[in-house]
Parts: sequence; C-alpha cells; structure tokens
Amino acid sequence: MPEPLLEGFAYRLATEADTDEIAALMDTAIGELQRGFLSEAQIAVARSIMGLDRQLIADATYFVVHDTGSGRLAACGGWSRRTTLYGGDHSTAQRNAALLRIGEDAARIRAMYTHPDFVRRGLGRYVLAICEGAARDAGFTRVELMATLAGQPLYRACGYQLIEVIISASIDGIDVPGARMGKAI
Repeated sequence: MPEPLLEGFAYRLATEADTDEIAALMDTAIGELQRGFLSEAQIAVARSIMGLDRQLIADATYFVVHDTGSGRLAACGGWSRRTTLYGGDHSTAQRNAALLRIGEDAARIRAMYTHPDFVRRGLGRYVLAICEGAARDAGFTRVELMATLAGQPLYRACGYQLIEVIISASIDGIDVPGARMGKAI
C-alpha cells in the first residue's frame, strides 16, 4: 500500500514514551469535541470507557500524527487484531484480548482522536487510511469500530455502514449511545 500523505503532518507508530501526550490529547478531545452531541453528564460517563488502551501500543498497531511545523500531537488512532471493540485501559467490561481470525473476523479501528486545534483538516480520514491500510496489510478484509455521535458523520463519509446502535456506557441512569459500524477494506 502506498504511504498515506497529508501535507503538514507526519505519522509514526506510538511508543510507551508517547502515553502522557496521547492521554492529554484524548482528554481534551473527549471534553471538547463531544459537546453539542452529549450533555456534560454524558461526557462524564463517556470518560469511564474512552481513553488510552496501552495494548494497542504494545501490539504496534497505534499511530500518532504530529504537525510537522509545530511538532504538536494533532491526532492519534489505531487498529487491532484483538476482540475488544472499544474502551481504554480503565474500562474492563468490554475488554477481550483474544485474537481475531484473519479472513473471518473484522479488524478493529480503535481510539481515534483529533486535538480540537486540528479539526477539519482531514486528520480523521488520514488516520483511518493509515489504520485500514495496516489492517489490510495484515490480511484483514473488513474493519469495524464503535463510533461516538460526534464521529459518525466522518465514518459514514468514509464508507462505514451502521451495524447496530448500542448504549456504550451507562452510569446511574445516564446513557451514552454508540454505533457499531463497519466496512470492507
């Protein structure tokens, strides 16, 4: 697969040394980019499941994208050959480290975040292209993800189809909706 390019940005695999910077970007993105889609109470509940999954970094399937001018972390995201569809290290209910079956199961697109200072520059599509290409190179022919309300328009525009709507998190009667989506790659 040819290397995806986006002028002004460069990507690489994330390392353990990136975790603090990634976690800070995720925290900012969750707090700011979910507004208008979720109430403040729902955003607080979303934080109980969203965030950094170090398994992706350990598996060498997680990417960081930096602005080449400033060096700032602009976006991040990854894919996985494991069963877990969504959730950070701290969310355990939906975690399953079992390996998916290449050729039968859909790889997972995971933990896609863009810093609010860098939205509307094509970074979501850029990270998706990187992840889809890596999953395809690993032998997968389909991908699935769990979309937030804020992310669904991007994923639809990139060819993802709705599989099912779920409640991705619920605490004390406050529900956070999510959409399981997928596509062939």
